[in-house]
Amino acid sequence: MSAADQKPLGSGFAAKSEPDELMAGIDLSGKTAIVTGGYSGIGVETVRALTKAGARVIVPCRNQEKAKVTLANVDAEIALPFMDLTDLPSVRDFSAKMNAQLERVDLLINNAGVMACPLARVGPGWESQFGTNHMGHFAMTTGLLPLLEAGEDTRVVALTSIAHKRSGMLWDDIQFDETPYDKWTAYGQAKTANSLFALGLNRRLASSGGRAFTVHPGGIFTPLQRHLSTEEQIELGWLGPDGKVNEAARDIFKTPTQGCTTSLWAATSPMLADKGGLYCEDCDVAAIATEASLPYLDVAPWAVDDEAAERLWHLSEALLAEV
Repeated sequence: MSAADQKPLGSGFAAKSEPDELMAGIDLSGKTAIVTGGYSGIGVETVRALTKAGARVIVPCRNQEKAKVTLANVDAEIALPFMDLTDLPSVRDFSAKMNAQLERVDLLINNAGVMACPLARVGPGWESQFGTNHMGHFAMTTGLLPLLEAGEDTRVVALTSIAHKRSGMLWDDIQFDETPYDKWTAYGQAKTANSLFALGLNRRLASSGGRAFTVHPGGIFTPLQRHLSTEEQIELGWLGPDGKVNEAARDIFKTPTQGCTTSLWAATSPMLADKGGLYCEDCDVAAIATEASLPYLDVAPWAVDDEAAERLWHLSEALLAEV
């Protein structure tokens, strides 16, 4: 990808397009898809749309009973193998089982994540937002590489957030071992890592014809906000003084169905057949952010930087090798 490619294509869809609009004419029969976080928030709607288009969908899940209940109204049989992104042995076990059971994976949507949570450590001591949102998905995806390389027109979608604008990579102290912890800076770094990961993965899938994309789904009220108090959401401007969604947020925020559509577009659009490594939002490719950009749109240059993507990839491999 070059910076010149990071610009809107004129997809014809809108920020609040619905899944049926995005998937009209898309046939995923015979395709195998994996969706992390597919039993919560926009993940459920992503799974629903993919199965409706004919895909076989696998949802790795930490809470299988909850997943069964949440996905009970999806009109398809969903495989629900156990996996916990914070537990590397379970991630490696999931990848090994998929390699043993499947011939290929055509679509992988790394949708799961945590946001703005208190300081916690996962794995060998990684800061939990970086460890869950990036390292868990990095370990799983690299474990699935043989299946992704065997897929037909493979697409990988890594979900990020506009919060990536809050922070690039903190190369000198990624794990907040010495830096005072700030939950939003940590979240911003993790979301920048998601974008850089897709850029690095796209380069590695190129020889097999696969593509990887980053998706900012937009603002959506889902369980992702579970670590935020009502007071914090009022301060952020999402809620009014009465604790209800205010008019400004209502204009910008999407429903869970609308929130999954950019993932679906990146995973299936024919417009992206010869492209990859791009950051997408509102069912189109995003523009590079400038001083004139609205705070909730466009991508910061540090999140689509090839050199940073390679640095993060090699660092992530080294971190995994230590565990």
